[in-house]
Amino acid sequence: MYKSDRARAKYGIGLALALGLAICAMAVAGRGPFQNGGQIWSQTPPPPGSRLVPPPLLPLEEEAPLDMTTDGPTTDYEFLFTRLAHYSPGFQLSNDGQAWPTDYPKADRQFLQGLLRYTAIQGRKQEHVVRPTVDELFDFPFVYAVEVGYMQLSDDEAQRLRQYLLRGGFMMADDFHGTREWASFEAQMKKVFPEYQIEDIPVSDPIFHCFFDITELFELPGLQYLYSGRIYEKDGRAPRYAAIRDSTGRIMVMINHNVDMGDAWEWADLPQYPERYTSQAYRLGVNYIVYAMTH
Repeated sequence: MYKSDRARAKYGIGLALALGLAICAMAVAGRGPFQNGGQIWSQTPPPPGSRLVPPPLLPLEEEAPLDMTTDGPTTDYEFLFTRLAHYSPGFQLSNDGQAWPTDYPKADRQFLQGLLRYTAIQGRKQEHVVRPTVDELFDFPFVYAVEVGYMQLSDDEAQRLRQYLLRGGFMMADDFHGTREWASFEAQMKKVFPEYQIEDIPVSDPIFHCFFDITELFELPGLQYLYSGRIYEKDGRAPRYAAIRDSTGRIMVMINHNVDMGDAWEWADLPQYPERYTSQAYRLGVNYIVYAMTH
């Protein structure tokens, strides 16, 4: 994917430094209300000790719409946040087997806003999407796969994803919950890597210390937490951070089970969504990208 390992490492280190500045600046800048479907959330917090319930809604005119203008072609930029568009039959929120757009595009752009506003990285302000079978996949060292508990890979897709990951690619799997979704995802990964096992990753692993020094791993809830008061979904009561490594020990697939980093990014500007979860999601995301660019 790169002309040389040295060039890849040099670019990765520069990216790590720039991303750190982005996240620090975002933390100082604060958060505002979030627009959604013609309305935005009120900034009035729930009373202390009360059960979390949906806050009242306010008119849209208090905030400008999400920027949907388009940057130039992808070839003009050195960094693109790339989603993997996988087929997901059985996904209950879609009639066409399209689980990959979950939290799209706002979660991606929340992440990109800090990157582009506070750093000199030549990055595209729009997210990017690739199918598992296209040659373009090999242009991107990092791909984000969401709702992977519903993902169903064809034999051709599994083979292409295998080639991509063995040649230096990195996939981040996010937002799947409970025993059933884990079993389905594990079966798909066996199509890709029958010879490799999924292993739990301790907090001491370098991926959690390659930029931010992450000393604690915990569950990151989806937006449903504000409605239900439950931090977990389905029977997924405990977070699991796991990975698939290649023969050298490099992490190829970083797995976030019973964790919803996409929601933590998407709702980063919602005052009722706890800052603790948003901050952790940004730190993890930055570390994953830095690791992908330097290993």
